[in-house]
Amino acid sequence: MLRELNATGGRKVFDDAPTGFVPTKWRGYLDEARKSGSGRTIYAAKYLSDPDYRRKISRQLNKGESLHALRRDLLYAHEGMIRARHLESQTEQAWCLTLATNAVIAWTAEYYGLAVEQMRREGWRIDDEVLAHVSPAHSENINFFRAIEVDIDAELAQLGPTGYRQLRVRDTLF
Repeated sequence: MLRELNATGGRKVFDDAPTGFVPTKWRGYLDEARKSGSGRTIYAAKYLSDPDYRRKISRQLNKGESLHALRRDLLYAHEGMIRARHLESQTEQAWCLTLATNAVIAWTAEYYGLAVEQMRREGWRIDDEVLAHVSPAHSENINFFRAIEVDIDAELAQLGPTGYRQLRVRDTLF
């Protein structure tokens, strides 16, 4: 469908389209794109003229970057490189990285939810709109630099009645 729109000029800004919403400093860009018949003109005009849209795009880019940073941190044990020689081994290592990444994100998201529930029970006002911008893709809570010995029985003994570890409460959050 997009190929058809591009081929027929259906995605370009027409000569009689209103441009009053485009800030003066970007009108030259819009005029140049209109002359060249660029298919990206509509997106560019919206991006350049709408501060809320720019903020939305920036938030999404930041979430993507935090996911990439988490993957780099998880791959740090191999100094950020896939060292396997054969394609099958490289694919296996990539799948392991994906599995580890998903496990970290699931664990973090689950405990974020528990923390938000507890804070709300304590009277904190936390807007869902703000939470929509929080990404669980971070690695500050992970120790990458040494082996960790886990006493499974002791860990299981620490679980509360809900099956989760107790949240660590700080005196100040901000």
